[in-house]
Amino acid sequence: MILKNKKITLGVTGAISAYKALELTRLLIKEGAEVHPVMTRSAAEFITPLSLSTLAKNPVSTALFDLTGESRISHIDLAQSADLIIVAPATANIIGKAAGGLADDLLSTILMAAKAPVLLAPSMNSQMWANPIVQANVKKLEKAGYHFIGPAEGDLACGYKGKGRLASVEEILEAAKEALIAKDLKGEKVLVTAGPTREAIDPVRYVSNASSGKMGYAIAKAARRRGAEVVLVSGPSFLPRPAGVTFVPVRTAEEMLDACVRYFPQSTIVIMAAAVADYRPTKSYPNKVKKDAKSLSLEMERTQDVLKHLGTLKKKSQTLIGFALETDSIEENAGKKLKEKGLDLVVANTPAGLDSDTNQVTILSRDGQADRLPPLPKDEVADRILDRAVK
Repeated sequence: MILKNKKITLGVTGAISAYKALELTRLLIKEGAEVHPVMTRSAAEFITPLSLSTLAKNPVSTALFDLTGESRISHIDLAQSADLIIVAPATANIIGKAAGGLADDLLSTILMAAKAPVLLAPSMNSQMWANPIVQANVKKLEKAGYHFIGPAEGDLACGYKGKGRLASVEEILEAAKEALIAKDLKGEKVLVTAGPTREAIDPVRYVSNASSGKMGYAIAKAARRRGAEVVLVSGPSFLPRPAGVTFVPVRTAEEMLDACVRYFPQSTIVIMAAAVADYRPTKSYPNKVKKDAKSLSLEMERTQDVLKHLGTLKKKSQTLIGFALETDSIEENAGKKLKEKGLDLVVANTPAGLDSDTNQVTILSRDGQADRLPPLPKDEVADRILDRAVK
């Protein structure tokens, strides 16, 4: 887990969205981070320090000249010991202070003394966000290496509608991970497939499988975190679209093949995590089939093998990685797939990983090496697969 044991200084400023800092704190703690909250005087008008300190399991710092238990100046300690500094919400005021080099309260002083990456999540009225001075301040901070997430567009508490909403806590969490991880895939173009495909029987029924898309989505997010330009070709899934990737929705095996062929030539790493249907009905009825008959027989035909087809197209130095879902002789069957389809790596797993947040896989390579991983969260499995791709 990227955030495990990381020391995070979480700054909260005076915006109506300050209450979301409570949920962000909960998620950071769940990821294993150590959170040290800092609140401005205005932030305390929206949420209480007691609420934040209870969730963070650490006291909230508010005063510039408070000493810590070790008699160190708090702003130096909170700045120097942090692995990451997050300001969420970040008002126009704190953005302006940081851009101007001002340090007149605890949080702005921490930002000036920081050595760690700084992530700002803006939240303000849409007219304030559009103000040329605010935009100039943002560009100045981006040039200085500050990270930004959001703001989002939508209804604002002030009654306006536009860009200015605090990014979702999930997006802020993802941006925090991205700020901490090495960009070893910068310059790479990664194509990922995910989810099931559906082959229509009639307008309301289809043949499909139990894939949720979680593994492929985790790989797409991890690749983007590591600096890659990512295309995610996804079958039907209830998962939210990952931010910052080119998202290509498809439904059938044929549509997935077309999308993959379109994006394959410019890709340097291709990871086929989708569970593509092997068969489809030879006939798809134009109207709903009534349940008058006691039985219904379907004649099925093979769909084109997307992974094998991409193996025949591999003419450059692409790294092609497939998945093998097996119920018996797992490594033996996965090894056959590796050779027959021209893969560089194959990830062998079992149905236990379907629609689950964890997966247990073995990564097989052409040189005969087998990495047998224990059950892990899919986010971590994704990074292990990308580690092998990098090698």
